[in-house]
Amino acid sequence: MSAPYDVRSVEHLGGYRLRVAFADGTARTVDLEAKLAGPVGPVFEPLREVEFIAQATVDPETRTIVWPNGADLAPDALHDGAFDSISTA
Repeated sequence: MSAPYDVRSVEHLGGYRLRVAFADGTARTVDLEAKLAGPVGPVFEPLREVEFIAQATVDPETRTIVWPNGADLAPDALHDGAFDSISTA
């Protein structure tokens, strides 16, 4: 059984925006630009490049968004809007 905040899909919308769909049917558009503007750890440095943001995928085991360098975002925080949500549906 999956948790309601498990990520089912992610789509790059351009810039720092991602459309994320969750197991409970919630979909959220998140904008990571503000979060990446300040200090970030070394694993998140590559995400400052839009081309790298576009490489987001869903990890089949952890059911969250991941990038090729191992960076990931907490699915519950994404679901709850902690990453600068700009719209929900």
